[in-house]
Amino acid sequence: MTLSKSLYTRAIQCPKSLWLKKYKPEVLTPPDASAQAVFDTGHAVGELACELFPGGVEVEFSREYAQMAESTARLLEEGVRNIYEATFIYEGVLVMVDVLYVAEDGSVSLYEVKSSTSVKEIYLHDVSVQYYVLRGLGMRVKSANVIHIDSSYVRGEELELERLFCVVDVTAEVQKLQEQIPQRLAEWEEYLSDTQNEPDIDIGYHCNKPYECDAKAYCWKVQRNIPDYSIFNIFNLGSKKQVALYAQGIVDLDDIPEDFEMTAKQKAKVAQYKNGMIHIDTEKIQAFLSELDYPLYHLDFETFQQAIPEWRGIKPFMQIPFQYSLHIEYADSRLEHREFLAEAGQDPREALVRRLIADIPRDVTVLAYNMSFEKRVLRNLAEQFPHHAEHLMAIHDNIKDLMLPFQKGWYTTPQMQGSYSIKYVLPALVPEMAAAYQELDGVQNGGEAMRAFARMSQLEGRELEKMREALLAYCKLDTLAMVKVLEVLKRV
Repeated sequence: MTLSKSLYTRAIQCPKSLWLKKYKPEVLTPPDASAQAVFDTGHAVGELACELFPGGVEVEFSREYAQMAESTARLLEEGVRNIYEATFIYEGVLVMVDVLYVAEDGSVSLYEVKSSTSVKEIYLHDVSVQYYVLRGLGMRVKSANVIHIDSSYVRGEELELERLFCVVDVTAEVQKLQEQIPQRLAEWEEYLSDTQNEPDIDIGYHCNKPYECDAKAYCWKVQRNIPDYSIFNIFNLGSKKQVALYAQGIVDLDDIPEDFEMTAKQKAKVAQYKNGMIHIDTEKIQAFLSELDYPLYHLDFETFQQAIPEWRGIKPFMQIPFQYSLHIEYADSRLEHREFLAEAGQDPREALVRRLIADIPRDVTVLAYNMSFEKRVLRNLAEQFPHHAEHLMAIHDNIKDLMLPFQKGWYTTPQMQGSYSIKYVLPALVPEMAAAYQELDGVQNGGEAMRAFARMSQLEGRELEKMREALLAYCKLDTLAMVKVLEVLKRV
């Protein structure tokens, strides 16, 4: 059996996923642009963390892993103190250690670099198999460590690596996992020895933890025909009620027995689906609408994040606004559109703030969908630019949430599938607007917008112009969609 540490952690989550990766990879959902962005971030963070261990030598990557292991052995013989991507193979298990520090007495410390902001349980399994391999090869492992990003770090003029990164000694936790490893490896070898028959492992909580498995669509949709809206949308995965229904072979809401014990909210959702009912509480919707003063400012921010802060005052993974769209709706239904998109490769915040306070007066009603996001962005900007804080916080305090009527259940349809996310509300209320997103060229959702702006600094000429046009078109559609949703509420 040949097993890398990534395959080892995959099997920790689900051995069937390991088998599929080895023998039936075509059924796995390929990584999308978002997954690639996470990989790229991890690579950049890993390279930067190596600077905590200066003067080291990197083992050149090759698909011939035995050659990488031989190169590592030579570096050890030469007395290199810091080795990056140190590669070892023991009993068919391959590991690449992000940073291996070799002390003068020959003992080693291994460091696993993660772009997250904490030590997750799955990381301990990752490090534990590295520890297992090194010990198996007769090395004296002094410590095992995880390096992760400190989310509380605020960048000053210069980037301070010792403050950006946290080094956590996980030796004790990793040592406790050692006795389980041989048994796990033997179990997985038995699974993999049968190249024809998939392991018989049912769906469950492990499909989403610690990550959404790339075999989920295959296991759920192809093998078990789980519908898009099912018992898993009504009852939490792994809950007693969900488990009880699934044990009876019930996944469709239509098949839930009438006498099955549910909360009032769950009963209402199931009944609404079965009967195809639309529920509209006109009195509460009218009360919500009466709180909106015109002209009404429909606001939507687009933000991106940086694991490694580039500019002063930025924290790792902080939401940095680079764009907004603003549809101003007057009492006579007349619309006026304003927008802002920052220049690529520059800190966008102050330019955005100046334009925003010019576009939105202090004393108007601002409408957002899921206002907690826009409010958080405004609070952060007020802290970072105190000379504009009064105006920014006035906008913050005047925001109303268009999500509220759907979140509170005042307007629900079966098409919303029990959700009040705009992803479900918009196609249910304004299907032509949902279709309009599919017609956009280049940027069709917030994740794509985030990644597009992050890479704009690498573009020039017509490519750059085209990307800006795509971002402006997408963000404009976001606030126009809010206008259309509000129109529906006013009609009812």
